Amino acid sequence: MKLRSWLSTCSSATSISTADDATSLPPQTTRNLLFSDTSSASPSSQDTSSSSSLQSNLSLQTLPSVPSLQKLFPYQTLTLSLSSLSHHHLLASLKPRPLQVTSLALHHNLLYAASGTEINVFDVNSYALVDTFNGKDSSSGSVKSFTFCNGKVLTAHQDCKIRVWKSTETKRHKLVATLPTVTDYFRRFIFPKNHFQIRRHRKRLWIEHHDTVSGLAIANNLIYSVSWDKYLKIWSVPNFRCLQSIKAHDDAINAVVASIDGTIYTASADPTLEKHKSAVNALAVNDDGTTLFSGACDRSILVWEREDSANYMVVTGALRGHSKAILCLINVSDLLLSGSADRTVRIWRRGSDGRFCCLTVTDAHEKAGEGIDGRDGGWVPRWWCR
Repeated sequence: MKLRSWLSTCSSATSISTADDATSLPPQTTRNLLFSDTSSASPSSQDTSSSSSLQSNLSLQTLPSVPSLQKLFPYQTLTLSLSSLSHHHLLASLKPRPLQVTSLALHHNLLYAASGTEINVFDVNSYALVDTFNGKDSSSGSVKSFTFCNGKVLTAHQDCKIRVWKSTETKRHKLVATLPTVTDYFRRFIFPKNHFQIRRHRKRLWIEHHDTVSGLAIANNLIYSVSWDKYLKIWSVPNFRCLQSIKAHDDAINAVVASIDGTIYTASADPTLEKHKSAVNALAVNDDGTTLFSGACDRSILVWEREDSANYMVVTGALRGHSKAILCLINVSDLLLSGSADRTVRIWRRGSDGRFCCLTVTDAHEKAGEGIDGRDGGWVPRWWCR
């Protein structure tokens, strides 16, 4: 099992294992340097308008967007331009509730859209609302992320919990577990060594997240969760026991993705690597796991690729065009979609020469971050076809 910390090059990490409840839980004391970074800027630099510093770095390719598409307005002009260029059409706008859409996920023929605490499920063929669940549990806080495993839906919540739902034949969703489970909780609770101090006069079990769970990923039949508490936790399937807890970063973790080879990448607000000059909000990995994309508050998307015959990745390009922070990324086949606080979604494609270009810019959104996973904003999930 490989774990690659996206913004961490430190030589040690705190790790707690559950191999034996009756034995001590030794810290993991080694971590390999998995990413190459030769810039000499101070890690404390947090310039959110650092495109100039990125431009000055000759190792980063400038991959411009299509100029004619950067300011498409009004919406009717946008639709015509998209049709003539790459045949992307707006099919429908769905308004489940007058709240921000905090997360979107597509599974088989169902679209899951979280609005606050409520989760709405739409049929992608008819655009019909087929189920609404979790709306009555206001204590759970906003839903931050979705993932899917063995026919179940897993959701990450602001109340530090992960919830597991089962879809019935009628496409209704029933809560079947909350992580950590009650069994796992009481199994650990009796041993003092399983408690650790999170702040003065307050302790928690190590199997618990103690801040918002911000992301979920599945790889090799294991569940990976990340949180603003700086920890990455690993859960087994199907019993949903917590196997390991790793302090992966020095600041809040914002995203996690899993590569096809089982490598796990995490993104954080800590300034360990200096290619980004501010918090990294989003990650995406291509289908074969050879290319990683990272989006940050510095308005840039960096392209990382595996170095030949090496166990690390290096920056090979930078995608620019958004005027505000990158909030969400998703890779679909040969396309990369990026959502930003500038209220636009950009669609990128790599050409035969290896360089990326921006195919289209959509600015039909009313709030920031809408359209891909809705991180930190967005009102309406919109449906596009090509």
